[in-house]
Amino acid sequence: MIDKICEFILKRMKKEMPDITKEKEEVITYGLQLILGEIPKMLLLFGISFLLGFGWYMVFAYIAIMPYRTVSGGFHLHTHLGCIIGSSVFYYGIIIISKFLILDNLQKYILIGLSFIFGILMISMYAPADTENLPIISKKERKLKKILSYIILTITLGIAMFLKDDILSNILIIGTIIQSLFISRIAYKITNNKYGHEIYKDEQVQN
Repeated sequence: MIDKICEFILKRMKKEMPDITKEKEEVITYGLQLILGEIPKMLLLFGISFLLGFGWYMVFAYIAIMPYRTVSGGFHLHTHLGCIIGSSVFYYGIIIISKFLILDNLQKYILIGLSFIFGILMISMYAPADTENLPIISKKERKLKKILSYIILTITLGIAMFLKDDILSNILIIGTIIQSLFISRIAYKITNNKYGHEIYKDEQVQN
């Protein structure tokens, strides 16, 4: 359904702008799929979470983790259904773990410290983690997103350290740990993804 809608929109755009290249078509189609794919995902995430009584935790988790996800990147599942299921497991998993995780102050600070070290290592090795469909080629853009990843990771865990609400604090900590894991090469191999900039470099060498 989503693919058909994207195809219809692309055809309309090509009528208005016939000079669109094949490469641009692929980028536009991928962007449309991401945007339209967000609608059922958002309905599922927020609709069900409010029915289950923790909707505001879902809103907080979505907004709080989004900046780090946006700049650090991460893999994409290959189907719309897979993406919806994956996002649901990601956010619901974070909230469920956060609600049942009980830490004293010392344990909390130790976990934040370990999360920070792990995040720094993952960012230094993999961020920004792009995809085949949306590679990040520009050195300037890659450097900027890597720097922003460091900054946002630090701010997020800094806020978690001083939050008095244990569940909200846990959401920030668990969310950054999982997101840092999602940009790793292991996560990419498990989900059958490849880093877009690496594929681009290989193609350039072959040409």
